[in-house]
Amino acid sequence: MLAFNMEYLPRIKLMGFVAYKNPWIHFRRITDEFILYFIKSGELHIEERGIPYILKKGDFLILEPHTEHIGIEKHVCDYFYIHFSHPHVEQLPSPDFVLLGRQMFLEESHLEEVNQEESICYFPKYFNLSNKSGFSQTLHSMNELQQLYNRRQFNRSLTSLKFAQIMIETSREYLLKELHNRIAQPNSSMMKVHAVLDYIHQNYSNKITSADIEREFMCNFDYMNRIFHKITGHTITRYVNTVRINQAKELIEATHLSFGEVGYLVGLNDPYYFSKVFKQYVGISPRQYAQSIKQKKGLLEQP
Repeated sequence: MLAFNMEYLPRIKLMGFVAYKNPWIHFRRITDEFILYFIKSGELHIEERGIPYILKKGDFLILEPHTEHIGIEKHVCDYFYIHFSHPHVEQLPSPDFVLLGRQMFLEESHLEEVNQEESICYFPKYFNLSNKSGFSQTLHSMNELQQLYNRRQFNRSLTSLKFAQIMIETSREYLLKELHNRIAQPNSSMMKVHAVLDYIHQNYSNKITSADIEREFMCNFDYMNRIFHKITGHTITRYVNTVRINQAKELIEATHLSFGEVGYLVGLNDPYYFSKVFKQYVGISPRQYAQSIKQKKGLLEQP
C-alpha cells in the first residue's frame, strides 16, 4: 500500500484513454513517475518486479517509478492511464487495515485520535471496484478528469484537485471494504452504522437517548451498540460525547461564548455536567483549555 500525504497535490504529467479492439500486449519500459491504470473493459496483463497482474473491469493498479514493467499476454482492453508525480509518498508494507478502515469510517467525526492522520490517503497497489455504483462513479470522474486535462487552457491545479478527489474516494472504498472483510459484518450492519453516524452528527446538539436510537432505526439498542462498537471502536454514548466535546473545542477556539452557552449548543445543557464531561475527554477544564488556546495564539503573534 502507498501512503500519499494529501497536504501536497499530485501532479499529472500525462493522461489518456486507449481502446484496443484487437488483442494487444503492453510494451516493456521504465518510467520516472507513478502510473495509475483504471480498466474500463477487457483485460490488461502486465508484470512488475516479477509479479503478474491480470487487470479486468473496475481494476486499479499503480506502477511505481524506476521499476521495469512489461506486458505478458495479448488481450482486448479499454483503460485510462495517468502518469503522475507526488512529493510525499511512503510504502506501507504491513498496515493495520482495521485501524485505517475505522479512521476512514469516522472521517467526519473530528475525533482527536483520527485527525492525526487525516491528511494521509492510503492507496492500494491493486484494487477492484466490485460494486456497480462505485465503478460508475469512478468512470464518470475519470471522464471529467480527462475533459479537464484536454482543455485548451490546461489548468494543472484543477486536474490535480480532481485527481486527488479520485484517489481519496478510491482509498475510502478500499479501506471500508477491507474493514468489512476483517470484522466479518454484513453490509446491512455497515449501512446501519453509517446511518447512526449521520444521525449523531445531525442531532448531537439535542438529547440522544437509547429510545431515540431504537425508534429511529427500529432495532434493539444493545444490539446496535455492539455492532457500532465492533465497527467503529466506540460505544454510541462515547462517540456522541466525543463529537460534542470536539465541537465545543471548536466553539471555544473560534468564539467568545460563555462555557454555559457552548455546552448548550453542543447538547450538554447543565454547565457543571458539561465541564465534567469536557475534563473527562480533554483532560483539562473548559477554562484551562481556553487559556491554553490564548497562550498559543499569543506565542504565534509574537514577533
